[in-house]
Amino acid sequence: MNTVRIPKTINYGKDALSDTQYPKNALVVTTAPPEVSKKWLTRMKIADYMLYDKVEPEPSIETVNRVIAEFKPKNPSAIIGLGGGSSLDVAKYAGMEMKIPKILIPTTFGTGAEMTTYCVLKFDGKKKLLQDERFLADVAVIDSYFMDGTPEAIVKNSVCDACAQATEGYDSKRGNEFTRMMCKSAFDVLYDAIMNNKHENYPFGSMLSGIGFGNASTTLGHALSYVFSNEGVPHGYSLSACTTVAHRFNKSSFYEKFKEVIEKLKFDKLSLKMPVDQAADVVMTDKGHLDPNPIPVTKDDIMHLLQDIVNGRM
Repeated sequence: MNTVRIPKTINYGKDALSDTQYPKNALVVTTAPPEVSKKWLTRMKIADYMLYDKVEPEPSIETVNRVIAEFKPKNPSAIIGLGGGSSLDVAKYAGMEMKIPKILIPTTFGTGAEMTTYCVLKFDGKKKLLQDERFLADVAVIDSYFMDGTPEAIVKNSVCDACAQATEGYDSKRGNEFTRMMCKSAFDVLYDAIMNNKHENYPFGSMLSGIGFGNASTTLGHALSYVFSNEGVPHGYSLSACTTVAHRFNKSSFYEKFKEVIEKLKFDKLSLKMPVDQAADVVMTDKGHLDPNPIPVTKDDIMHLLQDIVNGRM
């Protein structure tokens, strides 16, 4: 038997942001500065809310604990994650701990976090992938409104992330007929949007990707990427090379088309400060990504792949 878990309600398409009804006394969690978040909140037509706008990129469990300590005594009716994956992951964990409904609104269309039971936070400075059904959104809101004015680098990193998740999710051993259908559909939408400059289709492709990989898993590419992310490289950027070499290793049917996407998006070569053997030790601890990989992976494999990444051998 296979089980598929998605948010209770998914509002998507033009004006989804403004047409969704938001509860009073909700807590909005975001990374956005006031001049940006105010614009978003005005568009939402939300009233009577509390705001926490100090979520950092690649957030830690300490950030979650600060949110809970400050706002749980105020009895928020719901928590609204508004922003990229960082904001959504903090909202997921805090909402679970406070036992309140979670409304997730992505603004960057890459992580697919609004669709999944996954959460990524730093513990002792290291990124850790968590999975719990209680992380699942009660409501997800997907609106291409956020595409206008988003910096090109963020758009590029986000869509790379979505492509990596769709293709790794398709190849995952935890996948099934439904997840593979969603992942393939997602990559088809994203590939066409990237290659033919149809950026308005990124949100829909990312949404499909989130449903697909969120009910399977990502694999080797994501495991490789975390050592770069831990050194401050944006997640989507790190996946550009990491997922490419992972697809080559796994003999993935997506290898050639994924390479085309990376070439079209024009990512620079990655560098790694940590010695390759130490980085490989870190990667090997990531069983959440390595166990579902379609081919078993050794430390020697990881070292060779990391060396290929830093040498630009795709």
